[in-house]
Amino acid sequence: MPHVLIRFVRLVEGVNYAVGRLAMYLFFVLGGVLLWSIIAKAFGHPPLWTQEMAQFTMVSYFVLGGAYSLQLGSNVRMDLLYGRWSPRRQAAVDAVTVFAMIFFLAVILWGGIESTIYSFEVTERSRSVWRPYMAPIKIVICIGVVLMILQSLAFLIRDLARLRGEDI
Repeated sequence: MPHVLIRFVRLVEGVNYAVGRLAMYLFFVLGGVLLWSIIAKAFGHPPLWTQEMAQFTMVSYFVLGGAYSLQLGSNVRMDLLYGRWSPRRQAAVDAVTVFAMIFFLAVILWGGIESTIYSFEVTERSRSVWRPYMAPIKIVICIGVVLMILQSLAFLIRDLARLRGEDI
């Protein structure tokens, strides 16, 4: 495999590992927001922002951790035949099926970019009482999808290398 592709795979996996490890801590942020909501409600002063902030935090946690989850193989895989196949046959099937994942993620990214542009054009805000701007969470979603696309391309390169008898 060309060194450029090997460096690409290592760079993508390094970035996704770092982003995923940082995204893990958003779970604690989520817990803090929800805890604050419970405590404030107990004292009769329910904050307006906690429900949406919890939603935004959960979306960020989920989307930014997506590529990391793919990288670790933590995603759900239908394993009726796949587990019995040789690593070479698995790589061949993965090299073909990764295009479906890339297509799916590209459609999501396209819609996400369109939605983000719209958010900026009309200064979109949530319809809640808190009324936060929607563009920041939409940007986070687009970044997470880009990271998953890059991880999918890294998978494709790894699978092609495995088919050639090389290991990255």
